[in-house]
Amino acid sequence: MGTTNGDAVPVEQDPSLNPLCFECGQQHWTRENHLYNYQHEVDDDLVCHICLQPLFLPLDTPCGHTFCSKCLRNFLQEKDFCPLDRKKLHFKLCKKSSILVHKLLDKLVISCPFTSACQDVMQRCDLEAHLKHRCPGASCHRAGLERRRSGRQQQQAEPGEDSRTMASDPADPVVLPDPKLPTGGSASSATPVPMWTDEHGLDNPAFEESNEEDTSPKPPSLPEGEITTIEIQRSNPYMELGISIVGGNETPLINMVIQEVYRDGIIARDGRLLAGDQILQVNSVDISNVPHNLARATLSQPCSTLHLTVLRERRFGSRLHGPPPAPDSPRDDSLRVTLHKRGSNEQLGIKLVRRTDEPGVFILDLLEGGLASQDGRLCSNDRVLAINGHNLRHGTPELAAQIIQASGERVHLVVCRAGKQPPPPPPLPSTNAVREAGTHQQHSTSPATLPHARPSTHRDLSQCITCQEKQIDVTKEPHESLGMTVAGGRGSKSGELPIFVTSVQPHGCLSRDGRIKRGDVLLSINGIDLTKLSHSEAVATLKASAASPGVLLQALEVQSVEEQGQATQELLSISHENEYDASWSPSWVMWLGLPSSVHSCHDIVLRRSHLGSWGFSIVGGYEENHANQPFFIKTIVLGTPAYYDGRLKCGDMIVAVNGLSTVGMSHSALVPMLKEQRNKVALTVVSWPGSLI
Repeated sequence: MGTTNGDAVPVEQDPSLNPLCFECGQQHWTRENHLYNYQHEVDDDLVCHICLQPLFLPLDTPCGHTFCSKCLRNFLQEKDFCPLDRKKLHFKLCKKSSILVHKLLDKLVISCPFTSACQDVMQRCDLEAHLKHRCPGASCHRAGLERRRSGRQQQQAEPGEDSRTMASDPADPVVLPDPKLPTGGSASSATPVPMWTDEHGLDNPAFEESNEEDTSPKPPSLPEGEITTIEIQRSNPYMELGISIVGGNETPLINMVIQEVYRDGIIARDGRLLAGDQILQVNSVDISNVPHNLARATLSQPCSTLHLTVLRERRFGSRLHGPPPAPDSPRDDSLRVTLHKRGSNEQLGIKLVRRTDEPGVFILDLLEGGLASQDGRLCSNDRVLAINGHNLRHGTPELAAQIIQASGERVHLVVCRAGKQPPPPPPLPSTNAVREAGTHQQHSTSPATLPHARPSTHRDLSQCITCQEKQIDVTKEPHESLGMTVAGGRGSKSGELPIFVTSVQPHGCLSRDGRIKRGDVLLSINGIDLTKLSHSEAVATLKASAASPGVLLQALEVQSVEEQGQATQELLSISHENEYDASWSPSWVMWLGLPSSVHSCHDIVLRRSHLGSWGFSIVGGYEENHANQPFFIKTIVLGTPAYYDGRLKCGDMIVAVNGLSTVGMSHSALVPMLKEQRNKVALTVVSWPGSLI
């Protein structure tokens, strides 16, 4: 007998085995929002005034109000006006809230719903991964459901049983009773209702302006180890892409790396880019080796069609022991060298470095008597195009060292010697990918014709970012406000950040004084330390101190020292024109320039049950030509302990391993140390949010 979505699903006799939503871990009907146990009072601006709960998948109305998408959809099925000001309203006219609002909501602190077995506290966006991979209570609940399903399957095998009405495969969607409907009826006449699906429908609508986009197939995933050009379309040229980025040639990351892809953003809806992907070009403008702020400004330029040239590094272990791929064409000006090690721990005797005039990895010197020197085919100044099939055209010495250390007894190198130009990538408009280095025919286009000339490959961070402490003594009227807005604070939704200025209001006392600027980090006011306070505590302190006629502010001003021409300076100046720009957000390199006294370190313990990879790659460390540099997380590999833990992000700095400081440690020393850890490793990291674009 057929049923509809309104039919009831019987409640289990054992409440502990009732199906739960796999995203929030609680029982609710599909037409309702997820339920969370919030740990702190939520700002009223982040609350839906229909359900009176923190917003979930928020939508902005044309009249300036924000509601949960499900709440608003259900409301407008019966009404045709805004719930607050009663102005005429149609659901299709509502727009998704900004990425910043989504980010603030994702950072709300909640507790695990399985309180009897787990007391973990986390951000709202991390709960689903926690329930799936780390929560003991959720694991026990799944085991109970599995036993119940197994019992049902045994009943199906009995003669006379109607298998069509009793089907209950372990992969069936989770079901939930509707608390608003009667619970009578038999199991055979009830249709399970999926708690959450990936399909768009009445209970899980697609929040898009056009349903045609939602039903179209997702683009294929990007290939690993290849440079690919993708096209992104956006109806509004000024709409944010919905990603945060880290990197730049001020840091060992060199290239621009995606730190986060925010849910419901343009990039997330496209579905091809992931955290850890490197962006090399934007609309034919090369940003693979430029200052961070220049790359950010280039990515932020308004346009309807965006061509991004990206690189997804190959996962380690997928092709480390195989020979390099066969050439695609008979003409090949590269040199292939295979070195045979007597043991997996034997060193090749090669010193790899960067260069200031072109990208890639170069051989600086060969150790006398070493394996490479005895082989005799490699020379100083050779450019390394690939190692064991990994494309290193835009690689780093640290990445090359990782590949070599992970290899077996054979190391396959593809190099290009001075006087032999490496075969360039095919022109961007006509192809999607560049495969292994040294396998294509020569083209008339030269690498020197890239749209943007790069001043250097890597610059020391201390030479690119300046941080100055300043004291500002302001005299004001007793009842006059300071005229600034601030963000950050310990335990804030964006992370463990110091208090910083987001805008200086025009015509205020600080604007007239002119010394406090957007982005300044506030250390104290009238002698009261602000560095250890939460956001609400800092705001209360600022308001109380501002009541006096004289205010003494102590602040840090971080500035980037850019090295570029007039066109680049004009591009960067666009983001500095208005100190009262509500859409402004701090740059990632601003945080890197802060002294360690305002850093907030936290420990992340990773565990593994077998001797596989921890699941992250690192760059940085001590180098002779760059002295000491921080260690940065460059990539997180899917399906590994670091990925399932969910706390490490690209761009995080590792400052200690198992309590041992990494300051002054070389890359070649830290990598073996991490590999030697068997079942557990404790990482002390400093995590700064990437630049939002």
